[in-house]
Amino acid sequence: MKSLTTLIAAVALAGLASSSAFAQSHERLNPPRQTWSFAGPFGTYDETQLQRGFQVFKEVCSNCHSLNKVAFRTLTDKGGPGFTTGQITALAATYKVKDGPNDNGDYFERPARLADYWPAPFPNKQAAAAANGGAIPPDFSVIAKARTYERGFPWFVFDIFTQYQEQGVDYIASLLPGYEDAPEDVTVPEGKYYNKYFPGNVISMPPPLQDGAVSYIKGPDGRPQAPETVQQYAKDVAAFLMWAAEPHMEQRKEIAFRTLLFLLVFAGLLYFTKRKIWASVEGH
Repeated sequence: MKSLTTLIAAVALAGLASSSAFAQSHERLNPPRQTWSFAGPFGTYDETQLQRGFQVFKEVCSNCHSLNKVAFRTLTDKGGPGFTTGQITALAATYKVKDGPNDNGDYFERPARLADYWPAPFPNKQAAAAANGGAIPPDFSVIAKARTYERGFPWFVFDIFTQYQEQGVDYIASLLPGYEDAPEDVTVPEGKYYNKYFPGNVISMPPPLQDGAVSYIKGPDGRPQAPETVQQYAKDVAAFLMWAAEPHMEQRKEIAFRTLLFLLVFAGLLYFTKRKIWASVEGH
């Protein structure tokens, strides 16, 4: 009986070791840490980068993905892409939104206004799934905050002190250029794609970006403001999606800094007040 128990235990351990080795060999890679202007307690958004990222979203991503929680007017807010009211008013007018009912009880379409939210590319989830091989493209409103990955020990300890909160944008910036041929021992179903940063490595979305697919605004020297490459597109649109998820980040950090400064001064005043009041008592 003892030998049988030992044999069963050995087989179980061997199976666990084999499963662990397989899992490790096909475990998705953690995205490399990127450098972001908005990282850290004093970080701010790069207005020019947000404009480029919006251009990538508008020309590429918005064909499949919605941005349901972002209104046109927010694109003109302080701390955002910095578009003028006239620019966004003209942009909104190029889209149609459903409104109503009118006096006759009918719904109708009209040009979008500043108060309207970014229109979805599909009327409903069923239509989105039918157009994308059964997969529903996720809404992009908060995806930069919703997507993350585990950095493991001891990195998460360091993140507490450095206030590292950019896992989501690191993931997006790595996922978009992360398509590659699958390893020989991995079978990718038809209509799917291999991505080394996607959980499970098999993704339904085809590679959305190509070098030169989006033409950036030219600078005074006639050259684009940034390289027109997949890596640059990915980083720019990731930064824009971070802003979409947290458009008031700069104001939040400013309020937090002022609050901490106030508490520091207030603590100092309390300390010296205490010393003043109890000085005579301590003297005795």
